[in-house]
Amino acid sequence: MRNSSLRSSLPSRRGVLTAGAALAGGGLLAACSDDGGGSGGGKSGDKGYVDPSGKEVKAAEAKRAAGRTETKKLTATRTRLDLGDGTTVPTWAYGDELPGKEVRVTAGSTLALTLANNLPQSTSLHWHGLALRNDMDGVPDLTQRAIKPGADFTYRFRLAHPGTYWFHPHSGVQQDRGLYAPLIVEDPKEPLKYDEEWVVVLDDWVDGVDGSTPDAVLAELSKGMGGMDHGDGGGGGDDSGGGGMDHDMHGMGGRAEKKDGKDGPSRMMMGATSKLLGGDAGDVKYPHYLVNGRTPGDPRTFRAKPGDRIRIRLINAGGDTAFRVALGGHRMTVTHTDGFPVTHTETDALLLGMGERYDVLVTAKDGVFPLTALAEGKKETARALLRTGGGAAPSAKTRPKELDGKLVTAEKLKADDSVRLKQARPDRTLTFKLTGGMAKYDWAINGEKYSPAQRHPVRAGERVRLRFVNTTTMWHPMHLHGHTFALPDGGPRKDTAIVLPGKTLTADLDADNPGLWMIHCHNVYHSESGMMTVLAYRR
Repeated sequence: MRNSSLRSSLPSRRGVLTAGAALAGGGLLAACSDDGGGSGGGKSGDKGYVDPSGKEVKAAEAKRAAGRTETKKLTATRTRLDLGDGTTVPTWAYGDELPGKEVRVTAGSTLALTLANNLPQSTSLHWHGLALRNDMDGVPDLTQRAIKPGADFTYRFRLAHPGTYWFHPHSGVQQDRGLYAPLIVEDPKEPLKYDEEWVVVLDDWVDGVDGSTPDAVLAELSKGMGGMDHGDGGGGGDDSGGGGMDHDMHGMGGRAEKKDGKDGPSRMMMGATSKLLGGDAGDVKYPHYLVNGRTPGDPRTFRAKPGDRIRIRLINAGGDTAFRVALGGHRMTVTHTDGFPVTHTETDALLLGMGERYDVLVTAKDGVFPLTALAEGKKETARALLRTGGGAAPSAKTRPKELDGKLVTAEKLKADDSVRLKQARPDRTLTFKLTGGMAKYDWAINGEKYSPAQRHPVRAGERVRLRFVNTTTMWHPMHLHGHTFALPDGGPRKDTAIVLPGKTLTADLDADNPGLWMIHCHNVYHSESGMMTVLAYRR
């Protein structure tokens, strides 16, 4: 049915999210072992909530199909990666590839993946988008002990749903290095018909360039911008691209400020705006934007035959960048988002926030065509090539007209009938007010920075309504672990969705996977600064 593949090795970049909050909940994970890593969760500090490795979690796992066990090994290590165009960088990655080697398994099977940590810091592994057992979700200080340097840990869980997923650390800003890879869960009864498959991973890259690291970027951002507020607190933003201060003021359109020091130049971005994102496009001025680990001047090439039907699986593994994606000379048919099928919808281009995934089908024409990922609002692009015949490749500066054609975003899609949530009144509504801004870099949820002890309670079996109220003047891709939620009016099933500045996003979920689950912004710098909290099942 397909000739799979990345067809490219990729340099990785990202160790995401939890870090410095430590054991603030008091007694968290007390039952974990004292060796290098620990599963299971220990005690949650509040006996009224489900333990990450408790009986409720085990019972939910037992209901999932238990097929054959697929065993994998992975090593997180320091390495040097070639990004193309003569650019090599010291970084952290899974092996010596960027992205890391794809993990491909079948729905209904059990994955047993052992991660060896050869890094100088503790790490973890989060399985982005999967509804899996809670003690395998990979969030240090909440669902497991961090994996110490020199130690290893085996993640073992059953795979219930086919789809396009990925994995990365949930430890500090490690995700913004080279620590990420695709996870493809194949459907044993795949309904789509196609000849080839192309896995495309998008990224923004800073690690190892001129002395920069994600930790140094976070340290710079955390100092804030003083009086130069571009997104602090209440309201702002409109559908036409309002949203806060004019970032072209002082002549700083789309560039980084200068800074001297051992941690490299300033990476704080000024002047990046996008109507699609409601105003401010991002915080970080990245030196490189990548498709499958390569710069646009030295792109990966995917080869197929004219007339081939190609399934493209798109993953945004970036830290601070939304990408607008198009394949020159082609229209795309959207078939899935975040692993779940949608009513097939034709489009010229797609917008992907960090953490989002889309699957599309294209029928290949004869020639050489750019798959272009525009760093939305940042005036830079990444690209790969589709080659089905002879001829010269288009210039790296070529901008496919499809980027300015019909654009599909998540709210324009409808869930396929097979995965649409049944209509029901919510048993509970939880409101998450997105707060903070660049002036103090004090991103938070409901005005509170993350602590592992936070709890937003639900009970198994409830229909839960989530309200994300964005009071800031920046957009936020909000991600829920261990579940999917449904967008309104028969909208798609998602685990990551963009909330525009000054807007409210409402989504419903069925509480069917007990545990303690993160909700956070998937801008790695926002989340690590505090825009995270915990959805917690009561016993």
